[in-house]
Amino acid sequence: MKMLIVDDSAAMRRIIKELLPVEDEKLESRDGKEAIAAFAEHRPDWVLMDIQMKGVDGLSAAEAIKAKCPAARIIFVTAYDEPRYRAAATKLGASGYVLKDRLEEINAIVAAFEGKATT
Repeated sequence: MKMLIVDDSAAMRRIIKELLPVEDEKLESRDGKEAIAAFAEHRPDWVLMDIQMKGVDGLSAAEAIKAKCPAARIIFVTAYDEPRYRAAATKLGASGYVLKDRLEEINAIVAAFEGKATT
């Protein structure tokens, strides 16, 4: 699978990359503007997107991606456990919402959508 990891923190992108299965192709973007361009160029299977980033934030980037590709699968990966962000993610049609202190949930969400069991 091709995964696009979008976070303004290089350390967080590295942590997420290490958590994903070895066989996955992993692409990275530092902000929402880069994510929109990377999605258009690479058409990843999944976008793992932070919400709060300088420049184009994750919600705005997700909206732009979904406008061009409504079937895009986006999981928001954030430190913000706030109802307004969860509601915005749901409205955008996000496939998941994962808090950064529970990153292990990413693989479970992807596996559920892909019809695979997790170990």
